Amino acid sequence: RASMAKPLLKIQRYFRRKPVRFFSLILLYLTAGSLVFLHSGFVGDSSPGARGGRDPVVASSETGSRTSLSDTRGLGIMSRVFKETRRSGRRYGPPWMKKSRQEGHETTVRRGGDYTNNWNRALKGRNAKDMDDGRAKYIGCYVDDTQKRALRGVSFFDYKKMTVFRCQDNCAERGYMYAGLEFGAECYCGHKIQAPNASESECNMECKGEKSNQCGGANRLSIYRLELSQESARRYGSAIFKGCFHRPDNVTLALPFTAVIQNMSVDKCVDMCTEREKSLAVLAGDRCHCGFPTSLFSLHELEDEDLCLHRCHGEEFESCGNDEYFVVYQTQVQDNRCMDRHFLPTRAKQLVALASFPGAGNTWARHLIELATGFYTGSYYFDGSLYNKGFKGERDHWRSGRTICIKTHESGRKEIEAFDSSILMIRNPYKALMAEFNRKYGGHIGFASQAHWRGKEWPEFVRNYAPWWASHTLDWLNYGKNVQVVHFEDLKRDLFSQLKGMVQFLGLKVSEDRLLCVEGQKDGNFKRSGLRKLEYDPYTPEMRAHISELIRTVDAALKKRKMSGVPEEYMPR
Repeated sequence: RASMAKPLLKIQRYFRRKPVRFFSLILLYLTAGSLVFLHSGFVGDSSPGARGGRDPVVASSETGSRTSLSDTRGLGIMSRVFKETRRSGRRYGPPWMKKSRQEGHETTVRRGGDYTNNWNRALKGRNAKDMDDGRAKYIGCYVDDTQKRALRGVSFFDYKKMTVFRCQDNCAERGYMYAGLEFGAECYCGHKIQAPNASESECNMECKGEKSNQCGGANRLSIYRLELSQESARRYGSAIFKGCFHRPDNVTLALPFTAVIQNMSVDKCVDMCTEREKSLAVLAGDRCHCGFPTSLFSLHELEDEDLCLHRCHGEEFESCGNDEYFVVYQTQVQDNRCMDRHFLPTRAKQLVALASFPGAGNTWARHLIELATGFYTGSYYFDGSLYNKGFKGERDHWRSGRTICIKTHESGRKEIEAFDSSILMIRNPYKALMAEFNRKYGGHIGFASQAHWRGKEWPEFVRNYAPWWASHTLDWLNYGKNVQVVHFEDLKRDLFSQLKGMVQFLGLKVSEDRLLCVEGQKDGNFKRSGLRKLEYDPYTPEMRAHISELIRTVDAALKKRKMSGVPEEYMPR
């Protein structure tokens, strides 16, 4: 013992003489401990369901949770601190599921995992060439020349994550007939193939984002023909066909820039107006007019397209209109008249809810309201992915009073009575349930995989969520203080007048130019591509019978309050 005490005594005397060194040693000890703790934060959550490697906030948005961290990986100490300081514990879902949600959370996490790439996972091992499912058909391998492209529309490259379906989606969204992949990472779109065939063996390069499929080769394109949705087919390359319209009374005032173009074609007029930074390209014979939608030329009075059938001199298969009836395209130029957004200059005295069942278009309605009013919308929740898409009110506490209205999916008397008034969005339950199922398993603009649709997830989802669709509406009608009902389908069909009514309900002055600007960019980044729509009806007869009864209940409740019932397309046939 004496032999052990002597060294300890020497160390004690040493540090008494050198206190700075003592504190340095303590600091090193604490640093080492912190590093060990930090390392455990990175590796401690390595369950099978945590392999997505995504941002914790974005991951939580897919399950409706803002507090669960167990289904993400590599969060570290700072991620945990950030998460815990956010508003905690608020998840939306059917009220009867909330009690059991905490008990079943661990199982859900284990089964759930990362759903962002489920489409590709479900198709793993299946070659895209062998698939003709009504969305795209493989045509063959074609020669490509850098000086004279086989597909001459838009193109984009991704040397890390290119997949066949990503290329198809991008081309379909722009209205092109064909999508082609080259060098494993390049995507080209076009309306026609302007090159000869090549041997299939020459399209031998694997896609960068999926090794199971071929994405062309060196100067070789793997080309697919796309089956476009009706809306996509109204596009011409990057320009959107708006229709045939009668000549405005004052063309010079309505469309301030005009030029005569030799050998007129749609491309030439669209290119000229794009260079002039105008959102409308208007063809009138050999004249090209450029401008923006205004009250003088609002694009609200659509004419029969036959009145505009006048062949373009530069392209025999295109219509260029005439002196009386104009062909109108929307260019890719952004109309900036409705892009400025701010927080309210003074704190709002009343809280206005933008309430809806999940999947009923709440995010889309927020986008429209922000563009139409110039003010940010808030949220009862926090979704990092929406904040990153420009919804800056997402981070504000919902009672801050700085936002024009507050998104909520809540139901129940206490939550509803917290608001002074509300816009209640209602959507056809058949569409809303499918949209929410896609969001739950594929993100805000993604898709659930075929495995989820055909597995046990879909029936279980309908069983739990369909009754909530009805009870959500009934609760807001019963407990809401001042409720304005807006049907998703009516807003989509007549955006101008419906959105005008919403702005007036919010107590703001309506700007017609601003509303016309919104019409030109109504979709934002919140619309799913039509390319991956299900080719079969996921609803069983039993599901339909149950949902039809719920529709009748909601319809009766609306009419009882002297409101118009649900749109006709909701009702069972």
